[in-house]
Amino acid sequence: MKEQLRACILKGIEGCFADGTLSSGVVPAIAIEKPAHSEHGDFASNVAMQMAKQERKAPRAIAEIIVNKLSGASELIEKLEVAGPGFINFFIEDGAWRKTLTQIAHEGAEFGKSTVGAGKKVQVEFVSANPTGPLHIGHGRGAATGDAVASLLKAAGFDVQKEYYINDAGNQMNTLGLSGLLRYRELLGEKIEFPENCYQGDYIKDIARDAIAKVGDRFLNAPQEEGVAYFAKLGGDQILHGIDLDLKDFGVVLDHWFSEQSLFDDGKVTSAIKEMQEKGLIYEQEGALWFRTTDYGDDKDRVVVRSNGVTTYFASDIAYHRDKFERGFDWVIDVWGADHHGYVPRLKGVVQGLGRKADDLGIILVQLVSLLRDGVPVAMSTRSGEFVTLKEVVDEVGRDAARFFFLMRRSDSQLDFDLELAKRQSADNPVYYVQYAHARIRSIFETARERGLAPDFSALKLELLESADDLALIKKLSVYPEILEGAAVNFEPHRITYYLQELAGEFHSFYNKSRVIIPEEPQLSQARLFLLDCVATVLKNALTVLGISAPERM
Repeated sequence: MKEQLRACILKGIEGCFADGTLSSGVVPAIAIEKPAHSEHGDFASNVAMQMAKQERKAPRAIAEIIVNKLSGASELIEKLEVAGPGFINFFIEDGAWRKTLTQIAHEGAEFGKSTVGAGKKVQVEFVSANPTGPLHIGHGRGAATGDAVASLLKAAGFDVQKEYYINDAGNQMNTLGLSGLLRYRELLGEKIEFPENCYQGDYIKDIARDAIAKVGDRFLNAPQEEGVAYFAKLGGDQILHGIDLDLKDFGVVLDHWFSEQSLFDDGKVTSAIKEMQEKGLIYEQEGALWFRTTDYGDDKDRVVVRSNGVTTYFASDIAYHRDKFERGFDWVIDVWGADHHGYVPRLKGVVQGLGRKADDLGIILVQLVSLLRDGVPVAMSTRSGEFVTLKEVVDEVGRDAARFFFLMRRSDSQLDFDLELAKRQSADNPVYYVQYAHARIRSIFETARERGLAPDFSALKLELLESADDLALIKKLSVYPEILEGAAVNFEPHRITYYLQELAGEFHSFYNKSRVIIPEEPQLSQARLFLLDCVATVLKNALTVLGISAPERM
């Protein structure tokens, strides 16, 4: 609707230039917004105010010239008004709104999708937790966000790949290996003073028991380095397998798993550092290698290789992002915890050092989750192993509720996740409220059939949908494509959860005030059934793009 209106305004302005009523020949970007109050129309534009300087006329005078040119020029527009200092208010003809329903019925599951991405290759990397323990609730929010962003981008016409970066190189894997070895020796009867810096969770004991079943007491008296290496590999593989299963249970299926260790094994870290040295972006000082991140807005340069020859995580990230672009991705998106905020400028600098634009790397920061039970905080810690896992949350509240709750707020804002609210079957629970709207519509169709009013959309009279409530619901449906595209390009899946709650609210309000099954008015009944079928389609489309089901019954 906005695009049609924008084209109409543009044509009108060009007509004004042609007849001399306007003279600058300069057309600004035409912004179209929805007024805060419905009495000010369906849409409004400040284009006249934008043209005032070039035209050397008062904005209101320009608005009146444009309105005179547009009057009667389009069947789309029912009425035009000039308001305030020069706003143009547009009232859209009711029939134009009703055409949205025909479009929804025709496009079905494709309604809302666009081609704005034009097949551009995008990689979304998310979760990427160290394979040293099961996913916790914080990882769950990152998983839901990354998966939803990938789905939104795909719906907007991008060619998307979802990737998990396995942090399987570095000291944390040695710590995992030592943790497993010590628990193994403990289970075989050795008295162990278990270090505080080792991983404490019961899953370490499970790894140790599995090792006993596989190799017996082979590592009881073996050199410690040999045992640590074995348990790092065994534990890492088992934990990663568990992470994969937990993500799949959560509805997240990755396209690719990328090992950090492979960057070292394949010489990619060394070659990336060499390339940056040749470009003058990495220099040596006091025996260490530093990247000139201050050239790109960082507060200080960052160490890539320490003076003892050990590489930093930053070195791996340079090689990893270089590899991403070498794989042909046009746009790379990383989903990180909010504690990585300070890391953004230096990695943007790396991308520019690789000869790319800074915006070729998109960063989504995900804030922490506070877990509640009926408003009371649930205590969580990490290394002690007393944290709430993603699996525990999904098992308790279900996949749909977990995903919806994780996506209800902007990813960079704090999130309170109330387990009891997520399970509640009432309007207080937002996911239940939305899913119930879909199920309720399907129930209405069953009731219609039981009363001998089988839906028949072959000879519809959509002009019968003329009440304010009919049109309000149609207008809410019409904005879905715009909402979907905006959510995709801005990495903001919470826009969809907001929209779903608004659409569900509009439907529930409509149904409480308007009769749908009206035996004495079968044509109006069919028109309203058609309207509700379109509502169900959009509810399902929006839920599906978030990876949430649209139940037929509840």
